[in-house]
Amino acid sequence: MSFNHKSLRAALLISATAATLFAAGCGSDDSTHPRHASTPTTVTTTSVPASSVAQHNSADVMFNQMMIPHHSQALEMAALVDSRTTTPAVRQLAASIRTAQQPEIDQMTARLKAWGQPTEMSGGHGGHRMSGMMSDADMTELTAARGTEFDRKWLSMMVRHHEGAVAMADAELTDGVDAGSRTLAAAIKTAQLAEIARMNTLLGK
Repeated sequence: MSFNHKSLRAALLISATAATLFAAGCGSDDSTHPRHASTPTTVTTTSVPASSVAQHNSADVMFNQMMIPHHSQALEMAALVDSRTTTPAVRQLAASIRTAQQPEIDQMTARLKAWGQPTEMSGGHGGHRMSGMMSDADMTELTAARGTEFDRKWLSMMVRHHEGAVAMADAELTDGVDAGSRTLAAAIKTAQLAEIARMNTLLGK
């Protein structure tokens, strides 16, 4: 049996349409084929915003851990003043140190606890690494002094002590990232530089 031209064109059109539908059907099932199931999938990731990450580092932890005993010794030195000298300027400096540094110790203690960190460095406070810390012999000598001799020793030792605190504050401002610790370091540096200038003036420097 023979086809006329119209019948032939219709048959070819039906055949082409069927082939197209078959190819499309195969394409829709392709993802379920075992070969494609094992093909790795590329996932586009978004970096975690910095604000969602705990913003403190080892320098922040060390600054707080080291400054607590450093401040504590300054408070010990300030506590000696009232019973050993009547010099108004020295007594005023001691009062300023007590007023400023105890709240700062409380702040640093709370910060370390919030971070889940100990308030002291392992193996002790490492006083040999904290510039300006007085030795036991220094503290014994200071405790034994009175009057003008006490004033001179106390002012000289406190200048060294404050210079150590300023160095620690500078290290935090250079390497730390915690906003609260950096703000405290800047405040400590400003206050203690001013007190160093006052004490050097009293020492005649």
